[in-house]
Amino acid sequence: MMSAAAGPWFWLGNETLKVSAALFALNRRRLCERLRNNADISKGAIVLLQGGVQSQRYCTDTDVLFRQESFFHWTFGVTEADCFGAIDVDSGKSILFVPKLPENYAVWMGKIHPPEHFKGKYAVDEVLYTVDIASALSAKKPSVLLTLRGVNTDSGSVCKEASFEGISQFNVNNALLHPEIVECRVFKTDMELEILRYTNRVSSDAHKAVMKAARLGMKEYELESVFLHYCYARGGMRHTSYTCICGSGDNSSILHYGHAGAPNDKTLTDGDILFDMGGEYYCYSSDITCSFPANGKFTADQSAVYEAVLRASRAVMKAVKPGVAWPDMHRLADRVQLEELKKIGILKGDVDDMIKAHMGAVFMPHGLGHFLGIDVHDVGGYPEGVNRIELPGLKSLRTARELQERMVLTIEPGIYFIDHVLDQALNDPAQSCFINNEVLQRFRGFGGVRIEDDIAVTANGMELLTCVPRTVEEIEAHMADGAGVSKAFERVVLTEQL
Repeated sequence: MMSAAAGPWFWLGNETLKVSAALFALNRRRLCERLRNNADISKGAIVLLQGGVQSQRYCTDTDVLFRQESFFHWTFGVTEADCFGAIDVDSGKSILFVPKLPENYAVWMGKIHPPEHFKGKYAVDEVLYTVDIASALSAKKPSVLLTLRGVNTDSGSVCKEASFEGISQFNVNNALLHPEIVECRVFKTDMELEILRYTNRVSSDAHKAVMKAARLGMKEYELESVFLHYCYARGGMRHTSYTCICGSGDNSSILHYGHAGAPNDKTLTDGDILFDMGGEYYCYSSDITCSFPANGKFTADQSAVYEAVLRASRAVMKAVKPGVAWPDMHRLADRVQLEELKKIGILKGDVDDMIKAHMGAVFMPHGLGHFLGIDVHDVGGYPEGVNRIELPGLKSLRTARELQERMVLTIEPGIYFIDHVLDQALNDPAQSCFINNEVLQRFRGFGGVRIEDDIAVTANGMELLTCVPRTVEEIEAHMADGAGVSKAFERVVLTEQL
């Protein structure tokens, strides 16, 4: 972070992106405008948000790497833990409350900055200590404190509501703020779009480095480490947007592979690789999936499945524009992929009948994509009045909204050969009649292919934020270009017997 004297910017130097504190001032202004237009919110209202809390690993004194709470970051852009923030809705003026640190903080953690430091750093109107929240707010005589409580429709979890000693003396409403701030986050400003372009550029380049580094015999986690190193060293990305999914072979059919029970530890063989990874800069996300052959050359079957997914991706991109319903984009991807699976010979019969039997969900059980922003599965997917479609595949959509300009989403069609899903379909007469089981057997153990790009909806269509090799020819040429590059890390050889 630059010093206050250098201006209110977040910047990690070198070729990383400068982000102005004006981004968050604009977000606060947009939020206040929405709240002032809400007839249920009286004059004299004050928004109160609580930032993320620094935590330790279980019962130890080892800090968990801190990442700011998303709503608080969107509003204030503050990187420090244990803060609160308030906004006077009528005037738009902001107060940042920072913890009053003990003297020994300077010994273990570094310099203790005065409030004036944070006022310059974040371009807020006033900075006070958190111990003074009750007295400072009481002096302003708010008609109501608007605190944040609501369900994240993607995760089902409830966001943390601000609370402090003495809050009981205030009139508090915890229902009005959530839908308004969520809707603000759905639509990205020019400055937010610039960060998302940056996260995509760096993450795209990191994926390209991974593709060049891939070698048979490597472990999945070795390529994960190539991605992490590139994003941090070149892009200043200390965090990723989510746990890296690095599935090779049959693991590429596991939608959220890479968790603690399956920690990207398989050895690469001639099978496909599906790498779903995204870097995060200043809490703004990216989400990119590249599927490619570990040895750099597609087999006929790999190419056929890959091309099927790519055609679905490009069909959706061509159709995206304001006014289009996102479920219809999912249906379009389903139709294209079913047509292609029929050409391959895995499926037979009439595609319209396949759609009625929900065959699309047999090969793509997840939704087509999701909102992207400060959270990788960003908020606002199902506001009041937008209902989930309870049908196979469609029920997994993370939003069912009509697209509007300045929404940012992922487009991520995929075809997967998941044994238990295939077995269920084969045992269902309504679905098994479409499956050519003899051809399907050839693809058992194939894994899966997903192609995921990030896009911003524009006035007349969309802007593609992701930039990686996508055609079979582009991927093979890119990987061949890295064929002579040595592996990123040499094996450790012990020189003494332990």
